[in-house]
Amino acid sequence: MRRLLPYFQLCRIPAVFSAIADICCGFVLAHPQPPWLEPYPTWGSLVLASIGLYLAGMVFNDVFDRHVDAIERPHRPLPSGRVTVNSAIWLGGVLLVLGNLAAVNASVASGLVALVLTACVVAYDGFLKDTILGPLVMGACRFFNILLGASTVGNFPEVFAWPQVAIAGGMGIYIVGVTLFSRQEAQISKRWKLTVAMLVINLGLAILMLFLLLDHGDTGAKTAAVALGAIIYIIDRRVVASILNPTPARVQATVKTMLMSLVSLNAIIVFHVTGSVPLTIGIAAMLLPAMFLGKFMTIT
Repeated sequence: MRRLLPYFQLCRIPAVFSAIADICCGFVLAHPQPPWLEPYPTWGSLVLASIGLYLAGMVFNDVFDRHVDAIERPHRPLPSGRVTVNSAIWLGGVLLVLGNLAAVNASVASGLVALVLTACVVAYDGFLKDTILGPLVMGACRFFNILLGASTVGNFPEVFAWPQVAIAGGMGIYIVGVTLFSRQEAQISKRWKLTVAMLVINLGLAILMLFLLLDHGDTGAKTAAVALGAIIYIIDRRVVASILNPTPARVQATVKTMLMSLVSLNAIIVFHVTGSVPLTIGIAAMLLPAMFLGKFMTIT
């Protein structure tokens, strides 16, 4: 277990539960009638695809960042020497291949969405992270991950349909804001940049709220809207505190809260669509292993 721990830390395992929640949300949006997660083999293939691509993105993020991490985060697996660069490249490559194969196993459209998602992951990690396009591409990764969950709805163009495209758009914009918020998390962040990020974050959350309030095919709009309002309050309270005191520790803690909140956001959308309390609790329960593992490894 001690030998595996550095690899788990490299992959940032706690964060992968948000990717699984994305798939559940996307799948339910595309298949709103019960039984919601059937056929289970197809849903399972999409979950495995998302896990593979998400973990690969985390691995290659550290591969490309290893020189910066040697200065700012020397405890990370690569700069500390606990994982070799070659081992990380092999691990990331295998995860990418397995993720795409799992997607193709679900459907042709799923394979195409996974291919686009792979391109976004590689582009962000390798070329665009520190550019003005970086946050947009990271948001696109979340956008296509949710659409990956909805990708068995039909052929490739049909994947980009209401309502999954609206939710994927809101989640994607939210992640654009989170990425902007985290860009200087290892240093003292500039307040004006954090404020701009807060506006983008709330734009994404506002899209999700509008979906809940305006979608008349719901089963639990009021309850879901109240729950979403509570999440927004928690997020904005942490964000404002970070703007007032933008230390690395406070900003990183806020980013962790926003990333963990993705599981709750997905669970709320699922409840709105299905009205199923057991399914909603099942998705929300992914927070438990994420929070437990988060005590032993970082997610930012």
